Order: sequence, then C-alpha cells, then structure tokens
Amino acid sequence: MRKKGLIGAIVLALLIFGGVILGFACTERIPAGYVGVVYNMNGGVDGEVLTQGWHIVAPTKKVTTYSVGIEQSYLTAAEKGDSPNDESFSIPTSDGKTVRVNLEFSYYFDASRVAETFTMFKGRSGEVIKDTFIKPKVIAWTQEVSANYPVTDIFGDQRTAINAELDTYLREKFDEYGIIIDTVNFTDISVDDETAAAIQKKVTAQQELELANIEAQTAKVQAEKDKEVARIAAETAVVKAEAEAEALRIASEAEADANRVIAESLTPELIEKLKYEQWDGKLPTVSGAGNSIVNIPDMSAAPTP
Repeated sequence: MRKKGLIGAIVLALLIFGGVILGFACTERIPAGYVGVVYNMNGGVDGEVLTQGWHIVAPTKKVTTYSVGIEQSYLTAAEKGDSPNDESFSIPTSDGKTVRVNLEFSYYFDASRVAETFTMFKGRSGEVIKDTFIKPKVIAWTQEVSANYPVTDIFGDQRTAINAELDTYLREKFDEYGIIIDTVNFTDISVDDETAAAIQKKVTAQQELELANIEAQTAKVQAEKDKEVARIAAETAVVKAEAEAEALRIASEAEADANRVIAESLTPELIEKLKYEQWDGKLPTVSGAGNSIVNIPDMSAAPTP
C-alpha cells in the first residue's frame, strides 16, 4: 500500500510540475509599448492582437511582437547607433556630386494594421523588419529626394527644407506597410574639400549680396529721411514767409488806415493853424546867381505915409 501511495504521489507531483511547465509554456508576456500578433499554426493569422501584459496562448499558436510606441533608430558612424557597424551612407545630388550623411529617424507600427504587416512581411518581427526593410528603404528613398537638389543646397541653406521634404516623402512611402515614420533628421553631412570650398564661396557671395542689399536699403531709408526733412523745412519756410507777408500786409493796412484818418482830420483851418504855430516870424530870403539878391522887406514894419 505504501508503495502504491508513493507512486501515486510521484505521479501527482509530475502532473502538477508538468502543468506548471505547460502553463509557463502557454503564457506570453507583451511588453509595454508593444502588441502581439497571434499566428495559429493550424489556420494562419486569426486576427487576434494582444495588448501589453500576460496572456494565455495555446501551444499551437505563436505570437510576434511589434512596437506601437516610438522607436529611435540611427544610420550613422557614431557610437550611439543601434548597430556596431558604420551605417552612414552616401546620397547623390543633382549636380553629380555625392554627400556622406548620418541620419536618425523614429518610427512605430500602426496598431490597427499590425496583422496586415505581419502577413505582408511573412511573420518577421518588428526588429527584423527594421533591419532588413526599414533601414534599407530609408537609404534608398533619401537618395531619391537628394537627387533633386545640388550639393550646395543640401550642405547649405536649404538643408532644413530638404529635411522637411524627406520627412513627408518617407511618411508617404512607409504608410502602405503599416509603418509610421515620426521624425527624420540629418545629424551630419560631409563633403570633399573641393566641394566644401565651392560651398564656402557661394556662402560668402551670398553674405556679400545680403550686405549690399542691407546697405542699399539703409541708403534708401536715409534718402527718404533726408527727403522728409527737406520737405518739412520747405513747408516751414513757406509758412514763415506767408506769416511774414501777412504781418507786412497787416502793418501796411494799419499804416494806411492811420494815414487816412490823419488825412481826413487835416482841415484847411487846422493846416493854417499848424503853419502858424510852426512859423518863427521870419520871412524867407532868396538868393540867386551872381550878385542878384532879392530882399523881401519886413512886412511887419508900418508903411511910410
């Protein structure tokens, strides 16, 4: 009996242990920021998508995870890249030059289309898709955009505009695969010495042109200012002249009015009175040429009878 009981206990322990092992084998953990596509080995993708957390999955099913949170990736020679290899790459330009670039981008998988993505890429995981599809396509499609621009634009003042165009272009290209491009940025652009010298020459010429434009604008502003000052001075002179003329007119009118009043007040009697008041009692003496002298006798003396 003891032997049978021992065997039974062992069998029970094995069953429990097997159940625990089976339980762990059938448990799938989906990390935060990921979803899992369930593939049924008997019937293919059944449309089931697992969100983050622990899930019980039948042994006949396989789960492939995809990131639905933003993932950062690099195509660079720097140590911060997600590959031990130098993944910087060359891009062509419209003027036949080549430019070496380092680029970083961020992406994620569209949670609503991961089942389609799974089928499209034949069950490959998100990490594998990044290395075998996303990175090569980023390089190829970046080269398509850069081929429309001369090297001086890519390396110079149009870099921001080109970056924006590349961002839009990659978004459109990757969207049909259920891959969302969040950001794209050139982190480094390098050219050979000859090209760098040509670019510097263009930048210098542009700076000189801008300086000339600024000087011309400043001269124009100064000319306008001088013109305004001259206009104000002219207007002031006109106003002053008009004021002086008006003052002279008023003074002339006043003098004329005064003379008129005086003239009107000079009666014959008043004139005679004034003449009498001003006469000193002497008669005038008139002398002529030679010895001709006219003496007017003193009329005040009494006549001789």
